[in-house]
Amino acid sequence: MSQTNQPTDPTRRKFLQTGALAAGSFFIVPRHVLGKGFIAPSDKLNIASVGFGGKGASDLNNSYNNGANNVVALCDVDWGLQRVKENFTKFPNAKRYKDFREMLDKEGKTIDAVTVSTADHTHAVVAMAAMQRGKHVYVQKPLTHNIHEARMLTEAARKYKVVTQMGNQGSSNPQQKEMVDWFDKGLIGNVHTVHLWTNRPVWPQGIPVPQAASETPVDLDWDLWLGPAQKVGYTPAYHPFKWRGWWNFGAGALGDIGCHIMDVPFRVLGLGYPTQVESSISSVFLKDWTPEYNPEGCPPSSHVELQFPQSSKNKSAVKMIWMDGGLRPFRPEMLPAGEPFPENGENGVFLIGDKGMIACGMYGDNPKLYTKSGDRREAAPKPKAGTAGTVSLPENGHQAFWTEACKAGFNSKEHKALTSSFDFAGPLTESVLMGNLAIRSYTLRESKADGKGFNYPGRKQLSWDGKNMKITNFDEANQFVSRNYRDGWKLV
Repeated sequence: MSQTNQPTDPTRRKFLQTGALAAGSFFIVPRHVLGKGFIAPSDKLNIASVGFGGKGASDLNNSYNNGANNVVALCDVDWGLQRVKENFTKFPNAKRYKDFREMLDKEGKTIDAVTVSTADHTHAVVAMAAMQRGKHVYVQKPLTHNIHEARMLTEAARKYKVVTQMGNQGSSNPQQKEMVDWFDKGLIGNVHTVHLWTNRPVWPQGIPVPQAASETPVDLDWDLWLGPAQKVGYTPAYHPFKWRGWWNFGAGALGDIGCHIMDVPFRVLGLGYPTQVESSISSVFLKDWTPEYNPEGCPPSSHVELQFPQSSKNKSAVKMIWMDGGLRPFRPEMLPAGEPFPENGENGVFLIGDKGMIACGMYGDNPKLYTKSGDRREAAPKPKAGTAGTVSLPENGHQAFWTEACKAGFNSKEHKALTSSFDFAGPLTESVLMGNLAIRSYTLRESKADGKGFNYPGRKQLSWDGKNMKITNFDEANQFVSRNYRDGWKLV
């Protein structure tokens, strides 16, 4: 992409004003000249996709948006996956790669934007490589595997002036705006407590580490899949999808759903960095009646509490309580008898203020307002699927809004209107991953002068210096702010 961060072809989206051109010359006609509904080639973004064998398949196809854009390159380390085969067939002219670095080197002059939907541990290295080449990026949630990576991507997006969006599609749910409006009108007062819960994990978690490697599938490049992670042998206990339950690759239930659910209080209350965090995790008894704490794997369930200071919008400190593994909060007093928990209780959000509360589902769906004075409101239903220009709603609005902003450019109103650019998604992801830092610190021992130590469980809350990304009262926990990168994969 050019240094102006516009699409690679300098004639794109520009109508030559001369009125006449020399014989044999070429010009691109904007869509409004050719009639309503026609998409000129100059208005199409050239998209590459990295990791489209799972959730990335919808990221790819929603960005393609029924032909509103071009798919020029496809990259996945496992060509044996069914969705990979299907998209190879759907986009036969797209160049095919296993290594994203090779793809960016060879197709760099053609690619305008990249969707990144790999496993969590490779989000940052792929996105950074694309941004450093001036490519706009859409990155699945969680934005990164660790806190330091989230900060680096946020800063890189500003440095390279690229259009960004994280894949927490609920942030483009128009019902979230209604919750913001309820709060801004003072209907629930200042919020002091937030409850978040999920039925995740819905994959194996809290299990022993696989002891024996399996034969690697012929179509899978396992070394590329590992990327920056510690080198281990292939096993179907890791790939496909089950990687989420292992810290080497995934970010557990918080990484999977936290960026969806925590999005609501961040957006409504205008939260910044937390100041304290603590956790409690479930035990698994595997042998000898001794609880088995597996430092390599995420626990089957956890309870995390984050403390946030008051914000410019919310004049109260906030205690945010997260539960996963099927745990959920008790019924709030302000929730009327007979009212169901959001989404049948499996995933949801409660924002509890001094005048009332708001309840909604995982993606900010179906919000309801309850006040102490007896007021009860429901948000307007989501709009039915339709079109606005080239942007379809609501199924693929989140990705399509991003592609429209890419065409408009970094300083455009379209980019500023995105609901989860890295300026928002970065700090949100850092707070989500603070929960994981507490969970992973749960069984650490604090060093003492005599060489002995004491366990983390039962100690005081971890204190967080968000600006400097550092735990200030338990140094051992800071090892989880970043990670150890395999040779050749360090993020720079």
